Amino acid sequence: MQPLELPTFDTLRCELEAGNLHLWLQRPSARNAMSLKMVEELLALFERIEPRRDVRALVIRGSDGNFCAGGDIKDMASARATPAGADTDPFFELNRAFGRMITRANRLPQVVVAVLEGAVLGGGFGLACVSDVAIAVEGVQFGLPETGLGIPPAQIAPFVVKRIGLTEARRLMLLGSRFGAEEALHLGLVHYHSSADALDEQLAAVLAQVKRCAPEANATTKSLLLATETMEHEALLDYAAQQFAAAVRSDEGGEGTLAFIQKRPPSWAQ
Repeated sequence: MQPLELPTFDTLRCELEAGNLHLWLQRPSARNAMSLKMVEELLALFERIEPRRDVRALVIRGSDGNFCAGGDIKDMASARATPAGADTDPFFELNRAFGRMITRANRLPQVVVAVLEGAVLGGGFGLACVSDVAIAVEGVQFGLPETGLGIPPAQIAPFVVKRIGLTEARRLMLLGSRFGAEEALHLGLVHYHSSADALDEQLAAVLAQVKRCAPEANATTKSLLLATETMEHEALLDYAAQQFAAAVRSDEGGEGTLAFIQKRPPSWAQ
């Protein structure tokens, strides 16, 4: 497999290290608010890495101490300025573009780790909800401010409900609530609560655990977990058995079995 090559982005910064792709949202002057340009660049990045099993984890964080402060109000203003009689509704297209991006993020076969600092609002909150592992850093502020601005949290609502449940999603969205790391941990929104000083150690521990798991097995497991939301029970179990049989016969399955017998780490963990 050829080394991963990434284009130069205007709103993202990427660094590949030991099979982990570290991604920084890079609009610090706007607290990394998500512009349409950023959405398009994220989609391009996800498309590039989706087939790559040499990328074991995607670590998403924001630059300069903020994760993401939601959608970019400037894009809303630009959409409002679109002349009447346009073929498509610019507000629909703007909102739906974010939905396509977050859906793609949710389905990535890699382990998605979100490092949540500073502002995690609106669309940033939604992005946190599709991570496989989320680390909240001391001082973080989560919030769903959309209803206070006269709009619904349209594209993120399904992902928030799936993450924390309908009852809590109702409370947070309908009150436009803000809260910190402790409540996020209680809600199940995040998995770890770290001080800024201990963040590097916590992240390294998570990535070390990712390394122990076979990349194709992780990708298959994620697909099975997502299938629980759409497939009928017996059909899902048939599909799962098919995936299990294929995995046992695969190179990964053979290497995992041999490594266990020989009492050594499998090749992907070395």
